[in-house]
Amino acid sequence: MGPPRYITPQGFKVLADEHATIWTVLRPRIVADVEAAAALGDRSDNADYRYGKRKLRELDGRLRFLSERMDALTVLEPSPHPSGRAYFGAWVTVEREDGEVARYRLVGPDEFDVARGLLSVDSPLGRALLGKASGDGALVQRPGGVLEITVLEVSWIAPGDGEPATTTRPASRPKAVRPPRPKATPAHRAKPRPARRRPRP
Repeated sequence: MGPPRYITPQGFKVLADEHATIWTVLRPRIVADVEAAAALGDRSDNADYRYGKRKLRELDGRLRFLSERMDALTVLEPSPHPSGRAYFGAWVTVEREDGEVARYRLVGPDEFDVARGLLSVDSPLGRALLGKASGDGALVQRPGGVLEITVLEVSWIAPGDGEPATTTRPASRPKAVRPPRPKATPAHRAKPRPARRRPRP
């Protein structure tokens, strides 16, 4: 047996939910369609029947794949490391050479999804981030050359709903715009002049 293949509880739930949906919702629906098409008579010239059988084979193949995959995985609940370094399950915020800031979660190869910020620990970037702490630099070997990155933060808290996996940090902080000052009123206009009294005769 090879080394264990770890997956987070969240990643395992995604696989289990897909398996349950296929088994309890999609497959019964296709079975009913196939039975209805078969009742029409000649199956050799029945497009609905042939399509349904092909779709049923695809679903059964997916069910077998998911079952074997879940049986081979070990669910591991990530926990913060005392050293503050990035290991399996950590969220790591990095800055690239061009100033782009990205946030990734280090996960197993069976749940990686770069679009959602889930980075496999077996990928070049994932291997470069393992064991790194805030402030550490890393070099990533890529087919197009070496990428230099800096770790900005290691966290074990998932980003909020709707937060993008990748953001770009502005090069400089925008200057605050102050409202214009009101024009000062001249001193001689600030108060009305008192009326002059005429001398009595």
